[in-house]
Amino acid sequence: MSDIRWLSRTELLIGNEKLQKLLNAHVLVVGMGGVGSFAAEFICRSGVGRMTIVDGDVVDPSNRNRQLPALATTHGLSKAEVMAERLLAINPDLQLTVIREFITPEKAADILAVEYDYVIDAIDSITPKLTFIKTALERNIKIVSSMGAGAKLDPTRLQVVDISKTYNCPFAQYIRKRLKELKIRKGLKVVFSPEEPIRESLMMTDGSNFKKSAYGTISYLPATFGSVCASVVIRDLIEK
Repeated sequence: MSDIRWLSRTELLIGNEKLQKLLNAHVLVVGMGGVGSFAAEFICRSGVGRMTIVDGDVVDPSNRNRQLPALATTHGLSKAEVMAERLLAINPDLQLTVIREFITPEKAADILAVEYDYVIDAIDSITPKLTFIKTALERNIKIVSSMGAGAKLDPTRLQVVDISKTYNCPFAQYIRKRLKELKIRKGLKVVFSPEEPIRESLMMTDGSNFKKSAYGTISYLPATFGSVCASVVIRDLIEK
C-alpha cells in the first residue's frame, strides 16, 4: 500500500473519506502552459491518484515568465515530459499518462474516449479548444475551462461562472460566439477575469498551432487561473 503520510495536512483539512475520493479520482489536464502546468501541479499535490496530461509543444524562452516547465535549462524540451518528471517527483505513486500531442478534432475524440472524473481545459488556441469543449459536453464529462489569462493584471478579480456570464474577456467572447454557432449557449463552467483587458498588449503570431495572436502576460496571473481551475475540480470531487 502506498505511503500517504505526505498528504497528512490535506487529510487534516478535509478528512480521510474525502481524501480517498481524491486518491481514487482520474483527472485530465489539457495544455501545460501557464494555466495548465500550475493546475496540474495543484491537482497532483492534492492527492489525486491518477492523471493524464496533454501537450504537444516544447519550451520556448518566452514561456519562462509564466510557465512551470519553462526554465533556462529546459528550452526545446517537451512541456509534457518536463511536467511528468515534476509530477512524479511530487508523487512517485501517481498513475500518470503523458500524451505529447497537440489537440486536433480527431485527437480530442480519442482522448475523451477514456473515462475521467474531471477535465481541465487549459487550451489557448480557439479551434482545438472548441472541439475539445464540444466533445466533452456531448459526452457529459465534467469540465472546467480556462478563459483568457492574458492582458490582465489583478488576480483578485477571477470568477467561476457559466460561459454565458462572462464579460470583458475577448477570448471568452469569441469562444461564446463560436459555441453558439454549435448550439451551445450555456452549461460550461469557466474561470475568467472581468478586469478590463490591456488591449495594447496584443501581438500577432505566425498562426501555427491554430493560434493567430497572443496577449502580454505577467508571471502570477496564469498561475492564479490554474489554481482556481484546480480548486474547482478538487472541491467538486470531494463533495460529489
